[in-house]
Amino acid sequence: MKIIAHQPVVQFFIALAATFYVAGSSLAQPYPNKPIKLIVPVAAGGGADMIARNVAERISRGLGQNLVVDNISGGGGAIASETVQRAAPDGYTLMEGYVATHATSPASRKLRYDPIKDFTPIGMIGGTPNVLIVPVGLPANSVKEFVDYAKKNVGKISYGSAGQGSLTHLAMEQFKDAAGIFAVHVPYRGIAPAITDMLSGSTQAMMPSLAAATPQIRAGKFRPLAVTGPKRHPNFPEVPTMAELGYKGFDGMQWYGLFGPAKLPGDIVKRVHDELQKALAMPDLKQRLSAEAVELMPMSTEQFAAFVAADFARYLRVVKERKIEIEN
Repeated sequence: MKIIAHQPVVQFFIALAATFYVAGSSLAQPYPNKPIKLIVPVAAGGGADMIARNVAERISRGLGQNLVVDNISGGGGAIASETVQRAAPDGYTLMEGYVATHATSPASRKLRYDPIKDFTPIGMIGGTPNVLIVPVGLPANSVKEFVDYAKKNVGKISYGSAGQGSLTHLAMEQFKDAAGIFAVHVPYRGIAPAITDMLSGSTQAMMPSLAAATPQIRAGKFRPLAVTGPKRHPNFPEVPTMAELGYKGFDGMQWYGLFGPAKLPGDIVKRVHDELQKALAMPDLKQRLSAEAVELMPMSTEQFAAFVAADFARYLRVVKERKIEIEN
């Protein structure tokens, strides 16, 4: 008995086989085989953006694929975080998370993501202290003079932040409480637009990362009054710490690291982590970020995961102890 195959049927099965072949070949290719999106949770131009772009450039070389920076600002990093939370865990959507996205914001606000369960920690990049700054036109050359000025000008002082729940917000609220002053909070979609408005005179104080404030401090437009952390920063040794001035508990740090969505495969985590470590070991990156007051902090994936969990827990305690309530 002779079986005659109809031409359309034969063509269908040939096309189907070709589809499976192409799909199988694509899956067989080693990661990464296409550009990777790196979501940065702030507007372009700030300290976090600068760090992300410098690191992405160097990791791209090692991976052989571009890390394309996508700035998604707003909500103190919440919008970017939710975008990564919903992304497929295939390694083609990564995120530069920082203290706001994975510690202060989720500790102080009701958000639609869990900073621990909904992400895969990959590796730490580095950190920088916060710095209390004022415009050079403000008649305050020290923290004491600023506090005196604020008390004499009640209702006339406002401060900018990178957004609700960011460390730039919580640190200033902590300072207001410790100094007994009043200042109106003006949240922005990242620290870059907040800096722009302070340059124009719209706000009178801020406590951004030292990395974000450094260019304007060096340009003589902002006056640094004090830094957070246990010691003075080597880039600005003349600026005292908050602790030196009698303000205790200002030990928070703006840190930055790489994350992926939850359930990111271990081999992909290792691949990106290894390239990150190579980037952090490059002298030119260390020199570039050190000049902007960022200290590189290489860690294993496990160490980074533990660091993030501990920092989140720390701010949960701070928010509870200080009874900080932030509306979304």
